[in-house]
Amino acid sequence: MDGNGRWAKQRMQPRAFGHRAGVKSARKILRAAHKAGVRYLTVFAFSQENWKRPELEVRLLMKLFVSTLVREAQSLHKNSVRLRFIGDHGDFSAELREQMDKAVELTATNTGLQLQVAVGYGGQWDIVQAARRVAAAGREITAEALEAQLDTSGIPSPDLLIRTGGESRISNFLLWQLAYTELYFCDTLWPEFGDTEFSAALSWFADRERRFGRVAEQA
Repeated sequence: MDGNGRWAKQRMQPRAFGHRAGVKSARKILRAAHKAGVRYLTVFAFSQENWKRPELEVRLLMKLFVSTLVREAQSLHKNSVRLRFIGDHGDFSAELREQMDKAVELTATNTGLQLQVAVGYGGQWDIVQAARRVAAAGREITAEALEAQLDTSGIPSPDLLIRTGGESRISNFLLWQLAYTELYFCDTLWPEFGDTEFSAALSWFADRERRFGRVAEQA
């Protein structure tokens, strides 16, 4: 969900203004995904590399995260959304971890869209921690064993990755899981990414021929 800061700068506003607008966009896309029949939606909210940002911005992001959880958890539950967080949360405040745990517990039995929020997440970290778990259990490191220990265990690999904001890279997001994912990059800044843009991404995906290593005739 890239482009919040640039969107705010274009409007002569602080970056926090863009992040708040980004939350509204996330809410819109969640509704659009539900309407389109998407079963799993994973959003990259805060990467491990984002800790390198200015201290004030990080602090404001954490505050926004807490307030959003408090405000949105009941609505997610009401709409049968199941919430899950992936990533390393050891550096988060006790208050934030508590709100995360409450939201996960509240929505744990919901059977609607499954929403994964990647916070404190990095694809390299995910692979390393999975390998450590397998090794600690004394098991052979195989693709199946590693996949079972990833933070996304039990969640299908993504069919489609959407990155907004004009960047054409995956920035350490779901490195293992994206092996055969279709990659869609667009110039739209995240606060301006809405139903129309989401529909365009889904239409692009629908026209892709997914072969998974096979030839076209086999697919």
